[in-house]
Formats: sequence, C-alpha cells, structure tokens
Amino acid sequence: MIAPEETEPERLARNLAELLQELRVAQNGVQVLFGFLLTLAFTDRYANAGHLVHVTHVVTTSLAAGSAAFLIAPAAWHRILFRHGHREQIIRTASVSALVGLILLAAAMTGTILMVGYVVFGALLGALLAAGFGLLFLMLWFILPLWMRISPR
Repeated sequence: MIAPEETEPERLARNLAELLQELRVAQNGVQVLFGFLLTLAFTDRYANAGHLVHVTHVVTTSLAAGSAAFLIAPAAWHRILFRHGHREQIIRTASVSALVGLILLAAAMTGTILMVGYVVFGALLGALLAAGFGLLFLMLWFILPLWMRISPR
C-alpha cells in the first residue's frame, strides 16, 4: 500500500528528525574521542613525548572540539528555535553544520591515528597509517556518497 503524500510540515519534521538522529551517532564518536584526547596530556608517556606529538595533540584536540561544536549546534538551535517557525532554516543550516563537523571529525581521527602511530611505530609508519585512515574516511564518508548521488541509478 502506498502512503499518502506528506505535507510540507510533515516532510520538514521528518527531515529534522532524521538529521538529529544522524547527528546522535557522530556526536557520540566525537565526544569519546575528545575525552580520550583530553586525558592524554596527563600521562607520563605524554610528558616525555616530543614536540611533534605535543603539536599534533593540540591540533587534533582542537579539531575534535570544533567537530563537537558543529555536530552539537543543531540540537541547540532546535531547542532555542523550537516552535518559532524556523524548521526549514534549521534543517538547511544544520546540514551544513553536520558536514563541517564530519570533516573536522575525520581530520581529528586522522590526527589521533598519526599521534598514536608515531608514538608506537615511529614517524614513517605512523604517517602511513594516518594517511591510510584519512583516505578511508574520505572515501567512505564523502567520495562514495557523492559518487552515488551523481551517478545514475
């Protein structure tokens, strides 16, 4: 049986609910990563790490914080603008915010792999490992869906 067509308000409500559900998945990941990165600075091994590890850590932690800001912002916008007639604007802006947050999350995860790989395996293997995962994130999160979007069914 075919469902009746949705009204515009119903479509917007569904789109917003789907977007917020997608953000919940990414928010959990970035919050766990951010917590992990915050604890690193208080370990003995970190204190003895070199300048490259410290710089990579600060950059990666900043990327994770930026990712959290972009991924959590739509929930705050929804709460503040709830029932004020801004649903379409929230969806448009939140979609962009989610993409920016995912880009920052991919960069933060790649930086984390670089940092851990560098400490465990050394500069070359750490960089290769990070590059591999960076390409994996790029392919799975961005290139493949964009390719599917533009390719004929």
